[in-house]
Amino acid sequence: MIFSRLHLSAALVLGLLLGTSPVPAQAEGMQLAFLKFPFGAEKQEEEKKKKDEAPPAEAKKAEKDSKADSKKADAKKEDAKKVAAAPEPDKKPAKAAPFKPYDKDWVGTMKTHVATYDDMFVELARKYNVGYVELRSANQHLDPWIPGEGKKVVIPTMHLLPQAERRDVVINLAEMRMYIFKTPGKAPLTYPIGIGREGLQTPLGQTSVVRKKDGPSWRPTARMREENPALPVTVGPGPDNPLGTHAMYLGWPEYLIHGTDKPYSIGRRLSSGCIRMYPEDITKAFGMVPVGMGVNVVDQSVKAGWVGDKFFVEAAPTTEQVDRMEIDGGLPGYVFSNDDMAIIMKVAGEYADDLDWSVVRRAVRERRGYPIEVFRKPDPVKQVAVEAEAVPAEKTAPKEDAPKEDAKKSDEAPKDEKAAADQSQEQDAVTKVADAESQGND
Repeated sequence: MIFSRLHLSAALVLGLLLGTSPVPAQAEGMQLAFLKFPFGAEKQEEEKKKKDEAPPAEAKKAEKDSKADSKKADAKKEDAKKVAAAPEPDKKPAKAAPFKPYDKDWVGTMKTHVATYDDMFVELARKYNVGYVELRSANQHLDPWIPGEGKKVVIPTMHLLPQAERRDVVINLAEMRMYIFKTPGKAPLTYPIGIGREGLQTPLGQTSVVRKKDGPSWRPTARMREENPALPVTVGPGPDNPLGTHAMYLGWPEYLIHGTDKPYSIGRRLSSGCIRMYPEDITKAFGMVPVGMGVNVVDQSVKAGWVGDKFFVEAAPTTEQVDRMEIDGGLPGYVFSNDDMAIIMKVAGEYADDLDWSVVRRAVRERRGYPIEVFRKPDPVKQVAVEAEAVPAEKTAPKEDAPKEDAKKSDEAPKDEKAAADQSQEQDAVTKVADAESQGND
């Protein structure tokens, strides 16, 4: 058999070379097979090697299953992370700590100054960081230009807070004063300001600081240049800049809080609507007030507040009265509106009906610009004694019990003295608190 195959192969090769085909028809199948595998043994070995190297079907299936399991595990991990990050259904997200406002009605403490021959109110105002008009209002009996040597000048450095939310920056136009609530729960820092004159009033309402500039340039408005064509187009940083050294731009276009090259204008209505500050004050405010802080501008000439058990009313001249004081030196006139009365009654609370309104009206009429005591809560011990004296006559103790009644009064006397001493100590404590809190205002 082997010999026959070799014979046929040799004949086939010889036929191909000679161009003949001596191979019988039955050998065609073998001829085709031979052409397909010209290197039979080597080719078979190569195919076997490929077959051995190819991964079996089970290995492929196992690898595929492993990848699928890995993807499922990763998906479970991601689901676990989402569940952990999400708040529990029965628990609400943690809320931010509530805002804590300053809980007292006043800031600062009163001072006095003994005048010398050369003293003038415009200079004393800057020395004690108050405004000219409020110093004038507090000392209506003195000449603002020549107070008189040895005269006592009241320095209004204690103020009741206006009825406004105690946060960020609060400006009260009537008293021409700014309050900066830098730290929640702490006493505000307060500074005198200059505001817009008649016809160019500083606007009321809420806005915010939108931009700040150290060394601003001043550009007169079209109205200013029309009134005074000699004004330059621009004034750069320097001692002659009307904006001073620093400026804080508000959300109201063309309105700023800035310094000034005219310190005597602080505490007066002389600006074109902007809010001016002493040069030394604007640098402090500039560093404390960030961009975005709110600014609330109110106009409250009458304020009220409690200092311990004492109730105070503070009345500043209205804007119209300020103009009169500036023009002819006249004193404020009596103005007491329903809004003023409503503020006083609201702050007095349950004691509103106990106020002596004649005393309240006098404080409002005088407009001195600093707190005036108009009421004091009754001392509990003394109140009990007053009520005991009001016992009807038929319940009065018999005459034979008089010595006992006298003895009782004798026993109560030391208690009354002790109560009075306690009240005095309490008032001293209130004064010390006011003094301590006012030290941070500078």
